[in-house]
Amino acid sequence: MKIPISVLVLIHNLNRDVLLIERADRPDFWQSVTGSLDSPDESLEVAAIREVAEETGIDVHALPKGALQNLHHQVEYEIYPKWRHRYPPGVVKNTEHCFKVELPARVPVTLAAKEHVDFRWEPISVASSLCFSPSNQEAISKLKIK
Repeated sequence: MKIPISVLVLIHNLNRDVLLIERADRPDFWQSVTGSLDSPDESLEVAAIREVAEETGIDVHALPKGALQNLHHQVEYEIYPKWRHRYPPGVVKNTEHCFKVELPARVPVTLAAKEHVDFRWEPISVASSLCFSPSNQEAISKLKIK
């Protein structure tokens, strides 16, 4: 069963392009990297690093120090009914914690085929409008890039 605590990781480059990935189980559902904690004692940072590697093949440890940043923003949202079976009985809300990974430029992406089928790099304004999740849309629209 999934833990109702997750991370949302916005991956972007200095050209203001944001990486979006398309869900395998929902065509045209574009999103940033997301995922729940694997265990109650997994830290949010470790979960963010793990999810980025699992979903994109990007190794945060190989990036310059400080590339991963905790945005210290969290939202609680209602879990879509179609996905509630993944959680313990009675769990209807999830708390999502936002991070970003800053890359100097676009990098190769290796998708987790069971989870995602495509990726694209888009400017912030376009990326935000493509996301199906309101919390993902909001996080991208508030993204600050040097």
